[in-house]
Amino acid sequence: MMHLQMIGLSIAIAVVARVLSQFLTAPSYQWSSRWTRTLTAFVAPPLLLLTTAIAIVVMGPSSSHHLDGWLSYLFSFSFILGALALWARLGWLSIRIRHHAIQNYPVHTIRTSESTTVSRLIDSAAVYCARVGLWSSELILSQGLLNCLDAEHLRAVLAHEAGHAHYRDTFWFFWLGGLRRLSSWLPYTETLWQELMLLREIRADRWAARSVDTLVLAESLLSVIQAPLTTAEETCPGFSWPTPQSRLNQRVDALLSEDIKSLRILPEHWLAVSLSLTPLLTIPFHH
Repeated sequence: MMHLQMIGLSIAIAVVARVLSQFLTAPSYQWSSRWTRTLTAFVAPPLLLLTTAIAIVVMGPSSSHHLDGWLSYLFSFSFILGALALWARLGWLSIRIRHHAIQNYPVHTIRTSESTTVSRLIDSAAVYCARVGLWSSELILSQGLLNCLDAEHLRAVLAHEAGHAHYRDTFWFFWLGGLRRLSSWLPYTETLWQELMLLREIRADRWAARSVDTLVLAESLLSVIQAPLTTAEETCPGFSWPTPQSRLNQRVDALLSEDIKSLRILPEHWLAVSLSLTPLLTIPFHH
C-alpha cells in the first residue's frame, strides 16, 4: 500500500506543480527569469515521477501487501521501460538523421573575415538551416538559404547556429524532448514546451548578437523563417523552423531589448529540481 501511496502522491504533486507553474512563468517576467522558471516547471514534475518509479523498482514489491505491492512494482517498471524505449527511439532517430546528412550531403565550407564554418549542403531551393546530431552536431544548410541571403545576413544566421552548438542544444533538447513525450498527459506540457522553444532560440539569438549587429540578425530572422524540411524539433534546432507570428514577434522584441543578460539556471531553481530526486532517499530505509 505504501508504494501505491508514493505513486499517487508523486502524481498529485506533479499535477499541482504544473498548475502552479502557470502563475510563475507569466510573460510579464524578464527573459532570464522566464528561462529558469519554465525549465524548472517543465523538468521537475516528470523527473519526480521517474525517480519515484526507480525507487519503487529498486525496493521491489512489498511483501506485506502482495497484490498492491506487485501492482505498484509492475506499474513503475513499465513506466521506466517505456521511458528507456522512448529515449532509445529518439536517440536512434537522431543518429539516423546525422548519418543520413553525412552520407548524402556534401561538405560545404563558408569563410568569412571572422571565422570558417563547415556545414553540409542540401541542393534544394527551400530556405533551410538546422543542426542535427547529439553532443557533436552537424550544421545543414540549403542552397536556397545561400541564394536568399547576402554575406552579412548569412553571417548572422551562422552566428545563431553557432549559439546552438555552443549550448549543445541538440543534446539537451534530446532529453527534454523525451520528457515532453513522457509527460504529455500532465497539464501545460505543450505550453511549457513551446515556451522552451522560444527561449532556446532567444538564447541562440543573444549569443549571435555578441558578434553581429542585432538589427541585421532581426532582418535575417524575418527573411529566413518559413516552412523547412520535416524533422523533429527536439533533435534538430534550427534558425528556419516554422515560427508562429507571436513567437517571431517575441524573438525580435527580445533581440532589441536590454533586459537579457544571461539565460541560465539560478541556484534556487537547481534546488527545486533536486527536490524531485527525494524519492531516491527512501531506498536505504526500505525493509
